[in-house]
Amino acid sequence: MAVFTHVTVGTNDLRKARAFYDEVLGQFGMQRLADLGDNGSIWGIDTPSFFVLKPANGQPASVGNGVTVSFQAPDRASIDAAHLSALALGGKDEGRPGARDWKAHAYAAYFRDLDGNKIAAYCFNANQGNSA
Repeated sequence: MAVFTHVTVGTNDLRKARAFYDEVLGQFGMQRLADLGDNGSIWGIDTPSFFVLKPANGQPASVGNGVTVSFQAPDRASIDAAHLSALALGGKDEGRPGARDWKAHAYAAYFRDLDGNKIAAYCFNANQGNSA
């Protein structure tokens, strides 16, 4: 049973956010499932799981200090590709792809999206090569 139905981050430029997440989340087999007009979009694999929205209160979107949204990646290569895509599209590096020592076989990368939201990707598959 899933613990969360979805995670939402805010944006101040929906057009740029859509292009960014179409490319980056595509590395994990996710696609944009719905657009909510000028208010946002929803990504997922077979069900909605990640929303990017303009704040409902009409105020500018801002970043939550200490908040990270982490995606489960199918393999290390997709993490490498997503990190590369994020940086190429204007995201900021927050942790290059590589092993993480807090759990056996943990492999991850961290970056910030165009609005400054901190995003991560993890996989825990053993015996995989990587390009980083």
